[in-house]
Amino acid sequence: MLSTLSAGAAVASLLLAGSASPTSARFGEEPPTGKITITVATVNGSGCRPGSAAVAVAPDNTAFTVTYSEYLAQAGKGSKPTDSRKNCQIALSVHVPQGFTYAIARADYRGYASLAAGAKGVEQAGYYFQGQQQTVRKSHTFTGPSEANWQASDETDIDSLVYAPCGEERYFNINTELRVDASGADPQTTSFMAMDSTDGSINTLYHFAWKQCPEKRR
Repeated sequence: MLSTLSAGAAVASLLLAGSASPTSARFGEEPPTGKITITVATVNGSGCRPGSAAVAVAPDNTAFTVTYSEYLAQAGKGSKPTDSRKNCQIALSVHVPQGFTYAIARADYRGYASLAAGAKGVEQAGYYFQGQQQTVRKSHTFTGPSEANWQASDETDIDSLVYAPCGEERYFNINTELRVDASGADPQTTSFMAMDSTDGSINTLYHFAWKQCPEKRR
């Protein structure tokens, strides 16, 4: 699959460093300059076995990426019924500089799709902080025939941003799903939709919105 994804690799590799800043400036305050660390606490689902997801923080603290290495749903010739739907729930441990809190202003999901005529693929995602209600899961549908990189973005209105509780450490949970329906396609064809990358060039990008926490009264 490396050769298939290479067409979009140059663009995708620039997104982490360059595309987050405008969103961060539009939502909330300037990001903190201190160190931010994000680690994968738990990972569950048919699309992401343990060890198949990695996280990286942008150098300017405006965003972070999640990269999957085995996240692919497929249907049609040579596929099992369970192959048509893959999901992943990942819990991230996020440590931010003292006095700051964050929300997710926008999420950009990317991958590659090979869909025969009559087939369709669906990407769906939502996220939430531990102990809080999950955001509305948003879906994006792609139809065949198609053989190309795909991208879907979910943006949150500034009045609807949900920030992590100040002074508390809670997991940030991401729920994603890929589905492929090939019931309307030629049964001799195979269709797939992937959110994975074996070389780290295709990833999902989460844009931070920052704000300072109120000072504690003594």
